[in-house]
Amino acid sequence: MAREVIRIRNEFYIRSSSSRVDVRNRVLKQGDTFAVFDRFGDIETFGTGELGVYYQDTRFLSCLTLKLGKDRPLLLSSTVRQDNAVMAVDATNPDSWRDGEIVIPRGTVHVFRSKILWEKTCHERLRIHNYGRAAVDISFSIEFDADFADIFELRGTKRERRGRRLEPQVTKDGLVLAYEGLDNRLRRTRIVFDPPPTRLNESVATFQIRLESGKDASYRCAIACEVDGDSRNEIGPCYENVVEEAASALERVRAQEPQIFTGNEQFNDWLNRSLADLHMMRTETPYGPYPYAGVPWFSTVFGRDVIITALQCLWFDPSVARGVLAYLGSYPSRRAQTGAGCGAWQGAA
Repeated sequence: MAREVIRIRNEFYIRSSSSRVDVRNRVLKQGDTFAVFDRFGDIETFGTGELGVYYQDTRFLSCLTLKLGKDRPLLLSSTVRQDNAVMAVDATNPDSWRDGEIVIPRGTVHVFRSKILWEKTCHERLRIHNYGRAAVDISFSIEFDADFADIFELRGTKRERRGRRLEPQVTKDGLVLAYEGLDNRLRRTRIVFDPPPTRLNESVATFQIRLESGKDASYRCAIACEVDGDSRNEIGPCYENVVEEAASALERVRAQEPQIFTGNEQFNDWLNRSLADLHMMRTETPYGPYPYAGVPWFSTVFGRDVIITALQCLWFDPSVARGVLAYLGSYPSRRAQTGAGCGAWQGAA
């Protein structure tokens, strides 16, 4: 396969025939955690720079790329569920060559990826199905990295000093990438695979599998964002349980709101889309629900914008206004507190 990305010094160029020229991204958010993926479900290390998994304004994952053999899968479809909770990606294999012959024809293997954020963790399920008439031997790999860059650094702010990266800790089924900030806080990205990879080092997990005709194999990966005492020996529950918990939490929020239907289907779609986006931006705080301003650069507390949002939501969900007023009222009165730029930045030092 022709090289898709060309690097010249510190600049990247993408072949016009490459699928990477599609810059449409997919966004997930839950609480103080949000993620921005490309349509493949990957986090590339080049481009506009916003891709990653973030927690409290720090990027805890800056690279996540899936390859079948040496090649990227061929994208079939990519979408985020209507409630904004789950991202789903359908892909297939390109032609796999060996000794000048195609050993696995294009379209033989189907790859399904699904992702969800829950409790500071990005959960992913990967399912590979063999639709061919013969057994196939497949190698796939997942490359990863964490730069622990803060949100303003990614937006272009130059830093004179940074904290220090710690040595990765690699185990049989996962690893921990760590960073000690100038604020003396320890931030960790904990990655766990189930089942364990065939080979694992500090940047790549490699899996070797053999699939009989009509059979499939499932893999799970959890990427947890940890700060200081948040460290956990286990990351649970499993992917299926996480999806159920997220759906239940969303249903509890919806149960407190009136159900609105009209005779205009286009209006209904617009209304449901707006509510789903509002639910995604809604973040639970000690003072109640608070809608953050926007992903990726403004996923934090703002004042004036959210006061307007709370006012517009007052007639169908007064809990939003209650949470916003309680949160803002807990801070000393300052002009900047209700200004457009009063984001509560908590990025890595």
